[in-house]
Amino acid sequence: MYDIAIIGAGPAGASAALFAAKAGKKVIMFDSGKSITAKAWVENHYGVNEVEGPQLLKTGQDQAAKFGAEIVTAEVESIKQEAELYTLNTDQNAYNADHIIFATGMSAKAAEQFGLTINDGKEPRVAKVIKVDERGHTGKPKVWAAGTVAGVSVHTIVTAGDGARVAINVISELNGERYVDHDILK
Repeated sequence: MYDIAIIGAGPAGASAALFAAKAGKKVIMFDSGKSITAKAWVENHYGVNEVEGPQLLKTGQDQAAKFGAEIVTAEVESIKQEAELYTLNTDQNAYNADHIIFATGMSAKAAEQFGLTINDGKEPRVAKVIKVDERGHTGKPKVWAAGTVAGVSVHTIVTAGDGARVAINVISELNGERYVDHDILK
């Protein structure tokens, strides 16, 4: 049983996994291998010199794994809700989670199949997005969305920040108080 299952391992998903795992939550992140960042050349990501998209993805996923996030290379094929628990099914296994974060980039297909409310996208080439409130929460209990699929800009720095923002909101809900993570120099 996982505290948080994150569908998507691009900048939004990996950032959410990093924050949640560092906060001590049991996290699983699903990587379908379809992130558009894999095709990117990035020169406008704060704190990073130019970087190839695949390296940026690997670095973010490695950071999340460093704090204990599990990464499954598979596509989530279906999600079932049983009371307050969610079961995410891949072609190989089933995983139970308390909360779900959709961070599926430019694809709202899984969210639509799951019955989430979908709106038209506003970014170029983003056809559909998940309807979320100001915290990233969808219309279903304990189901959230972050990054491009939640209607924010496709830029990696923006989606990564949104993944962190939504993760902080989920962590805060799990903890019953506002979560803050500030490290200091060692």
